[in-house]
Order: sequence, then C-alpha cells, then structure tokens
Amino acid sequence: MSSNIRSLSLALAMFAVPTAAFAQIGISITIAPPELPVYEQPVIPGDGYLWTPGYWAYGDDGYFWVPGTWVQPPSVGVLWTPGYWGWSNGNYAFNQGYWGPHIGFYGGVNYGYGYGGDGYSGGRWNNGSFAYNRAVNNVNISSIHNTYNETVVNNTAVNRVSFNGGSGGISARPTAAQETFAHENHVAPTSAQTQHEQTARANPAQRDSVNHGHPAVTATARPGDFKASGAAEAKAGTENKAGEANKAAAENKAGAENKAAAENKAATENKATAENKAAQENKATAENKAGVENKAAAENKATAENKVQARKPAAAQHPARTAQAHAPAAPARTVQRSAPKPEAAPRPQAQARPQPAPRPQAQARPQAPARPQAQERPQAQARAQPAAQQHEGGGQEHEHH
Repeated sequence: MSSNIRSLSLALAMFAVPTAAFAQIGISITIAPPELPVYEQPVIPGDGYLWTPGYWAYGDDGYFWVPGTWVQPPSVGVLWTPGYWGWSNGNYAFNQGYWGPHIGFYGGVNYGYGYGGDGYSGGRWNNGSFAYNRAVNNVNISSIHNTYNETVVNNTAVNRVSFNGGSGGISARPTAAQETFAHENHVAPTSAQTQHEQTARANPAQRDSVNHGHPAVTATARPGDFKASGAAEAKAGTENKAGEANKAAAENKAGAENKAAAENKAATENKATAENKAAQENKATAENKAGVENKAAAENKATAENKVQARKPAAAQHPARTAQAHAPAAPARTVQRSAPKPEAAPRPQAQARPQPAPRPQAQARPQAPARPQAQERPQAQARAQPAAQQHEGGGQEHEHH
C-alpha cells in the first residue's frame, strides 16, 4: 500500500508542474527493462488519431507493458515524443513522454511505426489536419483520405533494446536541435493516455514477471480497449505490417527460414546436378562403349571380309592373269609330280618292242603354245630313247658275243 501511495504521489507531482517546465524524470531502478516485444499496429480507428508506441513501465510488481495505441492529440499541431529509459548514476531512470511542436530526443530507441530512434516519419501536420504515411502506418484508405506514401530509410541499428546508456544500452545522444526542442513548451500525456497506463498496470498478464517479455496485449486501437477486436497480442518473431526495422526477431526468423530453404534448395540442386552429371557420364560411357563395340564389330567385319577375300581363288580375283600363271607352272608341277614316282624305272621292259622308230614324231607337238599340257610328253621321248639305245646296245652286245 505504501508503495502504491509513493508511486501515486510521484505521478501527481509530475503532472502538477507547469507545462513549460514539464518534468521528464520519473522512477529510477537498478534493473534494466526487458526488450521491446514485437507486435502489429492496429488499423487507425479514424481521422485525427496519432500513434503512440508501447513501452515498459515500472510498478509495484516490476515491469509491465503499456500497449501502443492510437490517441487523439491534446491540440492541433503537436507531436508525441515517446518516453524512454536512460542509464544515469548507476540507475535506470524513465524519461516521460510528452506532446510538443517537434519530436525531441527519446534515447535512440527504435519503437517502430515511424519512431525509428530519431524523429518521426509516420506523418505530418498539413493545414490543420494530419497526413498519414501509408508506408509506415496501418491506415484504411477507404476512410482515411489524407495520406501519402513515402519510403522510410532507417539508419538506426536494428535491435529491440528498450533503454539508452549503461551495459548493453543504446549509445545515442541528443543532437543540437533536439537539445533545443527539450526547452520548448511541452504538454503532459492526456488523461486517456494516463488511464491507458493504469489499465495496463492492473492487468497481471501485462507484467514481465508473468509473461516473460511476451505481454498478453501489445497494442490497441484506442486507449484502454484491451479486449477490443483491434487489440494485438504479442507475436514474437512476426514481421509487422509496416515493415519497420524494429522487427529484428521476425527478420532473424525469416533469415533462418530463408537460409534453411536456400540450403535445402542448394542440396536439391546439387543432388539434381550430381544425378544429371552421373546420368550424362553413364550416357557418355554407354555411347563410348557402344561406339567401341560398333568400331570393333566394324573392324571384325572388315577383317572377316578381307579374310574371305583373301581365301578366294586367284582365278576368281584375276581371271586375266590365270592363264599366264598356268603356263610356266605346268612344267614345274610335272617335274615335281614325276620325280617321286618310282614306277617309272620298270618301264625299260618295253625293250621287247621291235619298232621304236615312230616314237620320235612326238617332238613336233611342242609347237602348240595354247596347250601347255603337251609339254609333258617330251619326257616320253626321253624315256623311249633309253629303251631304244638299250635295244641297240643290246643288239651290239649280241653281235659282239
């Protein structure tokens, strides 16, 4: 109870100060706030609302999440500078947010949806009405017509750190212009914003000790509407619709999925490449084998044909030369065939023939050149002459006796 009274007294003291000297320093503790949760911005409920990002506040039960919400500004022409936790003198002190003509320093914290750590890119005042940047905000253009589309380049490091300074905190420092904006007349949070924070404080599901950095409600369409259809639950690792850089978890998840998909794709492509390569090599091997076999078959066929051609008779290959070849060959064959015949020796028994004289007429037969076989017959004369000589010699011997 005493703690609640102390917190309430501190809050009343903060809101009781004059607007021009609005106190920014709130409660300070030694424990750093949790990381910012990832969530989707609800659709704007109507024209004239401005977006105020969610933040971690501190109560009797520790840190609790105050959902981001669409709020109607206290007056035309003012903008909302979010609060932030900053490290100072060994403690984390909360610097309360405020309304003013310019966006001041909010610790370099990347709250998203136009609050990238420096200034605001979600919209601007234009002749008394607020124009919304569709590239940043979730705007229904069928009901909100004062819009524009401008790409936002965020130079702030992508992270979910919710505090400035200290160990692990953001190292951003106010610029000269932001130092000047800090001395302008500021307006405290509206009553709707204060009630919105009190509703979050009373909800145990919003406490970090219960949700461990994942509050039940992360954003609402209107202040205090925690159960409305436009209330957004924590979606760690989900990319918000506006595509702000504070969705580090979503990008990491998407990167991991893309990496896994790329690896799977690479593995599939490598497998397909290997299979195609193997198929091509097998095809090439088969073609080479077939070529070798065909070549061998052709060579074998040619060899066989050449062999058959070589075995053909000489007369079939060269008819014109056959006659010439036979002419000189006949006498040689006759001599070779007659030489081994031992039967020729007994023929001298023809001595009994008394008339050997007519035999020499066979000498005229060699005149026929077309009949090579006739050349064999002179041998008969040679054979007959010894017989005659023997007969004549015998006669001489007979007479001698």
